[in-house]
Amino acid sequence: QDNRISIWSVGDLGNVGLNGEYQGEPQLLCDIRHNGDVMDMQFLDQERIVVASSTGDVTIFRHHQNNQTLSANQRWEKAHYHVDRQASCGGAACTGVICNNPEIVTVGEDGRINFFRADQKGAMRTIDNADSSTLHAVTFLRTTEILTVNSIGQLKIWDLRQQRNEPSQILSLTGDRVPLHCVDRHPNQQHIVATGGQDGMLSIWDIRQGTMPVSLLNAHEAEMWEVHFHPSDPDHLFTCSEDGSLWHWDTSTNVSEKPSFLHQGGRSSTYFSHNTINQSVVSAWLSNDPTKDRMEITNLIPNQTLSVNSLDVLGPCLVYGTDAEAIYVNRHLFA
Repeated sequence: QDNRISIWSVGDLGNVGLNGEYQGEPQLLCDIRHNGDVMDMQFLDQERIVVASSTGDVTIFRHHQNNQTLSANQRWEKAHYHVDRQASCGGAACTGVICNNPEIVTVGEDGRINFFRADQKGAMRTIDNADSSTLHAVTFLRTTEILTVNSIGQLKIWDLRQQRNEPSQILSLTGDRVPLHCVDRHPNQQHIVATGGQDGMLSIWDIRQGTMPVSLLNAHEAEMWEVHFHPSDPDHLFTCSEDGSLWHWDTSTNVSEKPSFLHQGGRSSTYFSHNTINQSVVSAWLSNDPTKDRMEITNLIPNQTLSVNSLDVLGPCLVYGTDAEAIYVNRHLFA
């Protein structure tokens, strides 16, 4: 199978249909062959894209905007591997990548965490046995801290200032060890994290509080593949699933009037986070029951049956890809 990395232009905001769908033809600007399945992708900057491969390779592709071509700029071969890096088939899938230019962190099926810097040849640091199970996703909590999720329902926090290769904190779903597939951190309040996994549930965590999720919300009927807070309006969150649905979770309704209580072990404590632009004083996500009176949930693609594998959101735009081998762009999220 010939896998490719493609750069598209979706044109200007002029041609929009009644339901906010983009009507102009998206244009393929350029593409390039990719070895193995693409497991994850992240822009490092305006021109460079970091790509995780099922072969274990991690590649930086550069988009040359002057002549609309893509080229492989840098590659770390078999950054992830099972037993022997030298073996011809020894690669383990690199499952997740996160960038904070120039730093790149990757996780994989081999339970490894790699720290790379763009333009440096080898890994700056590798935690070989970070996990005995598959690591599925990674995110930065702050510049010196990352969070990983694994296939036995655990979140692990790693303090990059520490030289010892142990997590500084472990949080986990109780009971069944449900594999977690995706994680995102609240853009303004780094202690709030959302995860999703094999059971389709949405879990909201406060990493300052205890080791269990603050709330578990019934969501999809199959695996949740991706979760994203809106980067500039984090009262909105988006999840997509194998069941063919893409949900918009909106906690922005009347939140300011309601204090948020976080119950744990019989104690109730109230947290007032620093007021940030576009955000109520108290985060609705930390309510003990966020769905009560304060959340609207909408399936943005009600008639879809094939898996929605990936999504991203920026400003009024949502883009998602499905098993129909199609990419969809909704340009009027909040219309």
